This record gives sequence, C-alpha cells and structure tokens, in this order.
Amino acid sequence: MTAPLLSLVVPVYNVAPYLPRCLESLAALAPPADEIIVVDDGSTDDCPRILAGFAPRLPRMRVIRQENGGLSAARNTGLDAARGKYLAFVDSDDFVSPDAYAEALRLAEDGELDMVLLNAEYHFEGRQADYAIYADVPATGIVPGREWLRQRFRARRLLHMVWMHLYRRDFIEANRLRFVPPLIHEDVVWTTRALLAASRVRYTGHRAVHYRIPVRTFSDEENQKRAQLIVDSSVYNAATLAAISAALTDDAELRQLLDYHLVDGALSVFHKLAKMPDRQVAGATLSRLRREGFLRLLWQHAADYTQRRRIARHWLRSWLAGIGK
Repeated sequence: MTAPLLSLVVPVYNVAPYLPRCLESLAALAPPADEIIVVDDGSTDDCPRILAGFAPRLPRMRVIRQENGGLSAARNTGLDAARGKYLAFVDSDDFVSPDAYAEALRLAEDGELDMVLLNAEYHFEGRQADYAIYADVPATGIVPGREWLRQRFRARRLLHMVWMHLYRRDFIEANRLRFVPPLIHEDVVWTTRALLAASRVRYTGHRAVHYRIPVRTFSDEENQKRAQLIVDSSVYNAATLAAISAALTDDAELRQLLDYHLVDGALSVFHKLAKMPDRQVAGATLSRLRREGFLRLLWQHAADYTQRRRIARHWLRSWLAGIGK
C-alpha cells in the first residue's frame, strides 16, 4: 500500500467553541490532507459530538480517544499513528488557510527537505487586526536548520510553535523526536532539537496557520494549577537546553546565543511565581528552585550583565522574604 503524502495530527481537549472552525478549515484544504489523525484527549465537553458530525465531510479523519494526558501525550499518540511521508501539527483551537501546505509540500519534495518553515497570523477574534507572527523575515533558500536557528537567535525572535513547520516524518523518527508528558511549552525543546538536527530546511513566509488568541478567564484554583505546570515545564526546558548547549562544542557563537535564549525564557518563571494565587506555595517553590540549583544554572548560562542582574535580584528577594531559611 502506498503511504499517504501528508498526515495532520490534531490534539483535541475541551475546545468545543473553536473546533468547528478548525475542522471547517481542514475540510477546505487544497490539496486535501491524505490523513487527519485527531486525538481526543479525554474531552468532557461537546467535542466528541462535533467530531462525529464532521466525519462525513472528512473521510480521511481518524479519531483516537484516550484518557486525558495533556497536549504532549496527545501529540505523541498522533505521531505514533501517522503514516504520511510528511507531517504537520494543527492545534484544535486554531485554523489553517486553504493552501496551508500546498507550496510546502512541493518545496519539500523538490528540495528533499527535512523541514519547511512556515509563517502564521495571530488571530484576535475581531478585537484587533490580525498580523503575521514573523512580519519582516525574508524567505530563504535551502539552509541547514542550525543556520535558521542562529538567525532567529541573533534577532532574539524565535517562535517555537511546532505547528508552524512541515516535517518529513522519517526525519522525526530518525531523530526520535517526541514530546514529554505532562509538560506544556513542549515546543521549546522540540523545535530546538529539530532545527539542530535538520540538514535541509527552507522558510517560505506563507501564512499557513491562524493562531487564535482568545479571551479566557480561570478560577484561582485553575490559575494555580496552570502556573505550577508552567514553572515545572520551564525548569525542565532550561535544564534540557543547558544540556543541548553543552554539546555544541563545535560552535561557540551558537552556544552563546542558545544560552541567552535559555536564560531569557527561564526568567519568566519568576513572573509566574509573582502572579501565583497561593503565595505560600509560590514562596516554597522559589525556595525549592534555589535548593535544586535552578538559579545557579541560570547564572552559569547568563550571557550578559543584564541577565545576571535579574537573576541576582530574584535570588536576593527570596532571601529577604525569609524563604528557605
């Protein structure tokens, strides 16, 4: 049996207000995707009914249902099931352009590419005008992935979203790329590893995806849980990027750029701790991070005086507050 050309992996979890728009956009793709793998990650809202209703319009859609394990687990399930030569991710609260992957597939085939790098638009649901994520990045020829990474690091503007790329699936498998459940912000490590491993990539600038920015409200309990997960995920990402940096012994500039990026992203942990509803847990978490060496890791990888000053300020504040005594 001939393998399909394009597989789309679509994780779904309690996105009933947005799912129809996403599925409408997948039904309108030209050329159509050969395989759409929807992973219903234990939805408790109307998502199962919506998916069933779209089945006649999306005959290439296969729904896999599993207990809730988070976005990383759902994407891994989709990866394991995919059979296409090429693969892209679609988040179920976003939607894609009708020609989202047409040019990317042609370029990937003609250029024997590991990845095609796409653009996207922030979609504000009418509250303000949508605009491109990469507003001023020129299209490229074929380059190694690390050179695209270097360019984005130099500009200090790298968006890690995994759904902005088309991947050759055997490239994913050869490099054993998977996500880490139950962590979020899982794109950070994935995209860094993928670009470092890719020999041939090309950026098109095509706005393939419309990235929804909804207005959402959460209870204190929900905010607390999410903030803790973001902190834990950011700590994991920092440690993993530090290990990747240590392995870049042949490229001092890229290593330095990655270190700056590592620290810049990890410093958001303190912003999350400052807004954590449970102040006692926030203090205990900061104390634990210091004891476990997180602040020391950031200090060791800080690229300039500004970053070190910010790290020192957070360290001092924790002691002045009497945390960890």
